[in-house]
Amino acid sequence: MYEPIRSKSVHALAGRGQNPGQDFPHRSREEELDIQLAGHLAALLAVTDELRAVVPSGDLADAAEQLAAEIARLRGGESPVRSAVAAAIHEPYLAGLHRRAHALAGRALVVAASRADTAAAILAAERMDAHTAALRDREPAGAAQ
Repeated sequence: MYEPIRSKSVHALAGRGQNPGQDFPHRSREEELDIQLAGHLAALLAVTDELRAVVPSGDLADAAEQLAAEIARLRGGESPVRSAVAAAIHEPYLAGLHRRAHALAGRALVVAASRADTAAAILAAERMDAHTAALRDREPAGAAQ
């Protein structure tokens, strides 16, 4: 009724080499955290570039350069891809970008703290503060109760 399986399981094959269980590349916990942190910072950089396209500011430009430098450090010198966004963005979308950037900075902060990367943790915390301040400045006068 069913055709029998003719090949060995990939799990069985993995243990057959000279070093059982070592037939495929492994990454250390630190390498995995570096990859994860670089990903969060790259996403934050993309949102920062998007915000810079709408509301150019020296603070956002400085933050983007710091983020790019930190990503390059984590990726062994490989520069991140930069976003070039040119669109008319309305106010609620702008607030959404700040909220997204705040959340991404928070994720980066958690990973940076778990890998004891002080520079990345400080940068992420500064970005969280900046986006919190930007959201507070955009809040209607009666809504802050």
